[in-house]
Amino acid sequence: MATRVEPDFSLKDFLSSFLLAEFFKGMLLTGKYAFRSKITLEYPEEKTPLSPRFRGLHALRRYENGEERCIACKLCEAVCPAMAITIESEERADGTRRTTRYDIDLNKCIFCGFCEESCPVDSIVETHILEYHGESRSDLYFTKEMLLAVGDRYEPQIAAARAADAKYR
Repeated sequence: MATRVEPDFSLKDFLSSFLLAEFFKGMLLTGKYAFRSKITLEYPEEKTPLSPRFRGLHALRRYENGEERCIACKLCEAVCPAMAITIESEERADGTRRTTRYDIDLNKCIFCGFCEESCPVDSIVETHILEYHGESRSDLYFTKEMLLAVGDRYEPQIAAARAADAKYR
């Protein structure tokens, strides 16, 4: 003969469900935070402060006389763990070496800063620019001319950031 199992009935569970206890607990929690000051930032208008050592978009710098700083030593290319940098160079008439091609594939770049640290003449730097995008993968492939244009445009900010960070180098 099979025994019949009675369903467990709890008056406490019934009253809790009937009186919507969970609903009012949730409303109490919502009300607790409803009138506090908000911590959400409206991004394009409000921005969080960046660390002085933030590493963003790359730039190639020039000397004060307008000559590019890169001496084509290829240390940045050698030290890049993602192999995102490609450099080609040639010797000029005065015997110095300069780059003919300096490309960075930002799709590969991990923004580690090794290129910046290895550069003996502070040619390649990572700026504080974080608002850039590309519609396709090819838009994030920066050539020498593009990197020099970024450096020319933001040189005052780059120089100020380098001067502020100089005591830590």
